[in-house]
Amino acid sequence: MDTTLVVMAAGLGSRYGGVKQVERVGPAGEILMEYAIYDALRAGFEHVVIIIKPEMLADVRELFGDRIERHTGLRIDYAFQEPSRFTERYVIPAARIKPLGTVHAVLCAKDVIHTPFAVLNADDYYGSAAFAAIVDELPRLGSARRATMVAYQLKNTVSAYGTVTRGVCEAENGRLRKVRETYKIKLCSDGAIRDTSEREDGPALDPDALVSMNLWGYHHDILSVMERYFEDFLARLAPGDIKSECLLPVMMDALTARGEIETSVLQTPDHWFGLTYREDKPGVVNALRALHESGTYPETLWS
Repeated sequence: MDTTLVVMAAGLGSRYGGVKQVERVGPAGEILMEYAIYDALRAGFEHVVIIIKPEMLADVRELFGDRIERHTGLRIDYAFQEPSRFTERYVIPAARIKPLGTVHAVLCAKDVIHTPFAVLNADDYYGSAAFAAIVDELPRLGSARRATMVAYQLKNTVSAYGTVTRGVCEAENGRLRKVRETYKIKLCSDGAIRDTSEREDGPALDPDALVSMNLWGYHHDILSVMERYFEDFLARLAPGDIKSECLLPVMMDALTARGEIETSVLQTPDHWFGLTYREDKPGVVNALRALHESGTYPETLWS
């Protein structure tokens, strides 16, 4: 069965202080999403869609897009996340800078997604086992009512340099029961991981809790469900709201609570790492260098 990898790369990177999606971190100057594409192709994905801002297209193609197409024969489709898309009946405040969220990002690629697909963040490293697991699960998703996700342990997804947002999951018998989008998760100096969204000494979280890192798998019919969900999101926005985002984990929690979707939860032994803060970069560089030196990746990805 044909499968598509959808890479979301249009975020602001406000905590990072720059366009982290195109930050060079590999030994030969690779960026993180190149590793996702490499692992996905090796696992059996046949098609890649990259969601970016229009002004990023030339840079992305020059950095790696054209080179991947040349060396692999793969056709990469580019989709643009623009505020005007799927918002015809909503007046976007002029002061809004933030994108409208990850549900909106996927919708912006709707025209080029025609198969079951996995969607992920451009600034995260997921590990090859995650792609092998999800590509095996995608053919089992026979309709929009079935989905899948790869979950990671919370303790492997926090940053020593500041707070992070994670979808903390509850699962039962390998099925998702709840996702709680949790903001300002902090690794404290005593080793505890706390939810500091309401107060600095907020409740401790289970370090082994499963969390979503936005690696979701869907049947392509989910796109019409997403479109309706996004329309409802816009209808609920308060006038002048310039910050709220329509997020995949929040959507999945709502659809699960209403009994409209069943999601299998896949786990992987691989460790996640990513770029949230600029201070994260040296650790990412070192981790990738070690993966190349161990033979997990060749000297250069696209030689």
